Amino acid sequence: RLDSTMAAIRSAAISAAAVVAPRGFGRRRCLVACLAAPARGALGVTASASASASGKMLPRSALHASASPASSTGAPDSDEAAAESLVEAELSKLACPICYYPLVSSIDHQSAPSKSDSSLECSTCKKLYSKDDYWDLTVAVGSTEYSETMPAATELFRTQLVSFLYERGWRQNFIWGGFPGLEKEFEMAKDYLKPTSGGIIIDASCGSGLFSRLFVKSELYCLVVALDFSENMLKQCKEFIKQENISDERLALVRADISRLPFVSGSIDALHAGAAIHCWPSPACAVAEISRVLRPGGIFVGSTFIADVLPPVIPLLRIGRPYIDQITGNNTFLSELELEDLCRACGLVNFTFVRNGFYIMFSATKAS
Repeated sequence: RLDSTMAAIRSAAISAAAVVAPRGFGRRRCLVACLAAPARGALGVTASASASASGKMLPRSALHASASPASSTGAPDSDEAAAESLVEAELSKLACPICYYPLVSSIDHQSAPSKSDSSLECSTCKKLYSKDDYWDLTVAVGSTEYSETMPAATELFRTQLVSFLYERGWRQNFIWGGFPGLEKEFEMAKDYLKPTSGGIIIDASCGSGLFSRLFVKSELYCLVVALDFSENMLKQCKEFIKQENISDERLALVRADISRLPFVSGSIDALHAGAAIHCWPSPACAVAEISRVLRPGGIFVGSTFIADVLPPVIPLLRIGRPYIDQITGNNTFLSELELEDLCRACGLVNFTFVRNGFYIMFSATKAS
């Protein structure tokens, strides 16, 4: 009888609030307050009062326990919803690499991409992009007759052999050039990237996903995008993810050209590129693209080699660099000033760096 009396009182209160409260925000607030008021039990003690008496906060699930019998098993549903929202957040950042307009669902051609989509469409040029092991968002994807040869360094990393060897000794040998080792590199990168934690990070030229997987395991970011031009590198990355039982809820694999990044302008919080910039066909075009996709205050962290350890050789390197770079397909940097100048020219400021022999790790911020 007490329960029925309290229900009647609440019903009357809701009706009164609907009549008395003015239209707009005040009325909604009043109704919500009435509906949200915790029902008292037979002893007249509310759930929140009971929690206060015990000195403990009730778990979120307990607050909804009386709503419906199904709510007690709602955790998996909420986890699934969270995972789906992450995927949708990821897809909403993707853009056509041709015209940079956001991609939409290829099913109804208007709505935003969803988790169920296996292909996306450019809202402007109508080009289709599909996902198998990874999203292929290169400009020439889908071409049947046209083919394009990239510089030697790029083509080398597209081979199955180098992709297989990269994490099985190839990358570890960089320690002879002054690289501090993978774990130390990751810790150094994390220090630079602290202001962007909780956002979205691209691990550009990710190779087999060495750092991509570390970023996912660290849980520093809501989404990690493992990006590379090499199909075989991304396949290796996919294999390592399976071997290490890493959830892909916070990880997206994307094939793309570093000089034509398939992301909406100003949508990315951070970009990491370990031992990569010297392999890019055009560092200037690549850094300009990085600057475009970073939000104001976003951070670019990279590492590479600097060939100034033997000063007497620098004049000769300066003369021969164009020929060396053309033959090898790599870019030779002679000082950190060149990297700073490149970043500044592309709108990235606050350049800082750490040196050790040929090795340099640097950081720059997108100007606000």
